Amino acid sequence: MEVFVNPYTDFGFKKLFGEEKNKHLLASFINDLLGGTEHVVDLTLHNTEHLPDSALYRKSVFDVYCTNEKGEHFIVEMQKTDQGYFKDRTVFYSTFPIQEQAKKGKWDFNLKAVYCIGILDFVFSDHKDNKEVLHTAQLKDQNNQVFYDKLKFIYVEMPNFNKTLEQLNNHCDRWLYFIKNLNSLEQMPELFADDIISQGFELARVAAFNQQERKSYHSSLKDYRDMYSILKTATNKSLKKGIEQGIEQGIEQGIEQGIEQGWEEATVKMAKEMLANGMSVEDVSRITKLSLAEVRALPNK
Repeated sequence: MEVFVNPYTDFGFKKLFGEEKNKHLLASFINDLLGGTEHVVDLTLHNTEHLPDSALYRKSVFDVYCTNEKGEHFIVEMQKTDQGYFKDRTVFYSTFPIQEQAKKGKWDFNLKAVYCIGILDFVFSDHKDNKEVLHTAQLKDQNNQVFYDKLKFIYVEMPNFNKTLEQLNNHCDRWLYFIKNLNSLEQMPELFADDIISQGFELARVAAFNQQERKSYHSSLKDYRDMYSILKTATNKSLKKGIEQGIEQGIEQGIEQGIEQGWEEATVKMAKEMLANGMSVEDVSRITKLSLAEVRALPNK
């Protein structure tokens, strides 16, 4: 039996970083990811479901949404699969905390900063030759100078993080090691004994969960494993299809297109199976990251 919770599950991630009593752990993690460019002292957690006031009726569910003591906004997402237009989705997410800052009456459009943080259990397809773990994106001008410093996207490609305990160079490395290896560890490494991350290890002990927490975790873990199994099968089929296409249009391009199509097909297939098993449209949307409209358009069979 596993000793520590799987942080890649919805339950596990929110257990560690999405509860009021644990928000100091989230603040530490965010500060380390930002590398000293911002210092979060305190966080206020908010409702993670957002519905824009428009005819589009596009509902978004964030894993964690919070503001710091200066009113700056942070969206933190754990993304388990490389779904189509994921970068577009994070840009779309960023518009919610921007729009909600609008004030009635006279307003000078002075906005608070918005940070979108994605913890990715995959590597972007256009990053396949890039082994960097942390990617930061901002709006820049034609001279590669930052044009707007109040909107920042931080992507952490966890598969590229392969450091051992002896190779951890800073506290950010410690957090990434914690997330990457937590579920496979049987005990907390001595290196973390006097670290704030040791509190994360205590929170993650499955044996300490109450009955309802265990039930919720096992349900979340099943969703995660089902997703992995479906995507693995679809990717293998798409790889074969991509190789066949590659013979006609260039091996590399064909394989890339086949794999990309496989991710999309697997997500849709998984959503259909969830609906067929009686899951609500809202839960399917939350787990697969498909929009409510996309889930409702799927046949429930």
